[in-house]
Amino acid sequence: MEVHVSLDGRRDLSGQIYRQLRAAILDGRVRAGEPLPPTRELARRLAISRNTVAAAYDRLAAEGFLSGRVGAGTFVLDAGAPSRAAPDASPLRPREVWESISAWPGRLPDVRWDFRAGLPDVRLFPYEPWRRIMSGVLRPSGLGDPERAGDPAGLPELRAAIARHAGVSRSVRAGAADVVVTSGIQQALDLIGRVLLEPGAVVAVEDPGYPPARLLFRSLGMRVAGVPVDAEGLRVDALPDDARAVYVTPSHQFPLGMPMSLPRRRALLDWARTRDVVIVEDDYDTEYRYGGRPIEPLQSLDGDGRVLYVGSFSKIMRPVLRLGFVVAPPALHRALRLARYVSSWHADLPVQAALARFIDEGLLARHLRRSRREYQARHELVAALLAERFGAWLSPVPSAAGLHLSATLPDGADDAAVVRRAAAEGVGLFALSEFAVSGPPVRGLVFGYGAVRAEEIGAGLERLRAVLSGAAGA
Repeated sequence: MEVHVSLDGRRDLSGQIYRQLRAAILDGRVRAGEPLPPTRELARRLAISRNTVAAAYDRLAAEGFLSGRVGAGTFVLDAGAPSRAAPDASPLRPREVWESISAWPGRLPDVRWDFRAGLPDVRLFPYEPWRRIMSGVLRPSGLGDPERAGDPAGLPELRAAIARHAGVSRSVRAGAADVVVTSGIQQALDLIGRVLLEPGAVVAVEDPGYPPARLLFRSLGMRVAGVPVDAEGLRVDALPDDARAVYVTPSHQFPLGMPMSLPRRRALLDWARTRDVVIVEDDYDTEYRYGGRPIEPLQSLDGDGRVLYVGSFSKIMRPVLRLGFVVAPPALHRALRLARYVSSWHADLPVQAALARFIDEGLLARHLRRSRREYQARHELVAALLAERFGAWLSPVPSAAGLHLSATLPDGADDAAVVRRAAAEGVGLFALSEFAVSGPPVRGLVFGYGAVRAEEIGAGLERLRAVLSGAAGA
């Protein structure tokens, strides 16, 4: 245990050591059972007599703070004191915006059936191949040249692998130079906001839409404007004239689930071009598509280089592997790299190297094929059960992709109350009203099926059916 002791002048040296060690023990900085440095070692570090240190130790032992063990050393006894805390009073105050921001989603009590959206099934992840690759990159030669590894944009081999993967699975037009590796989608949005938008700029977002995105833009000093969606996606005719950026999820609108139609996508690109607006395309789970024609991303339709495409590996791998990316036109490469450098320099290098090999060895594609089959079966099961058993309460929103389905409740229904009652019965859900931005909230429920085994879906939905009918707990 490294204990910090400093001496001020040459008077009462033993007393100074005693008071500093006593304070460290009482504050909890040195915990019960931990050893103190030998008197000889501490005396050498402080350039004083060993007897001076020994006198301080003896005083602490006499007061019950220390215990000496012959041949073992000197150890701290339990002083029964709380850990040290920061001062209660401070003149510092956060910016006002932080008074109105809270983490999303809120903590959910333990539930048996967790239908929250956005949670993949971690049991499907191929742990053994990943462990093998991680062991290889953690060897001394695994990361190669340290100078090369320090690029804020990410390891070159991962950027190249992401460009190939996004091109094959998502039809994104990109080379390795266009990719900046991030710690998830949130950091990608943060980089974009700081590079392109001034404080006070208006950012248009879907309403309902993804809460963390709008919270991030607000924290950067942007003004967030909710724009309604309909069966074809974001309503371009409702976009505010003063918007400087538009954030959209066109392949699988979050949380409702419909894709943006091709005419609507073209209209959005035309609108952005005439007003010199940036479009941020969040393609968070497009790899999981179960039917219908593939959705061409805005990025591949864009002929002007004004679409920034962001993605993540959290849904297709594991949420704890915080790796995402942004694909940007060449004019923004330098600024995005610098923004990445000044914020956190680079993402976890061993994980970057491992993911590059995971993609290049075809393991990611194999995992996607396997997990897609599993999630499609769950998707079809949830859709069938909602249609068969919930017609009196819910109207499913057509969707053929992703890890969740949404369904609306009748006008006047209290979806938040339904969610609370369901949680009390062991069923975890999101209410659609949680995702409202500024317009009248859509009332309904969001059914994520990534974290619920197929064989448990029926029982979980039956419990929810009892909640909706008022029979649960009767």
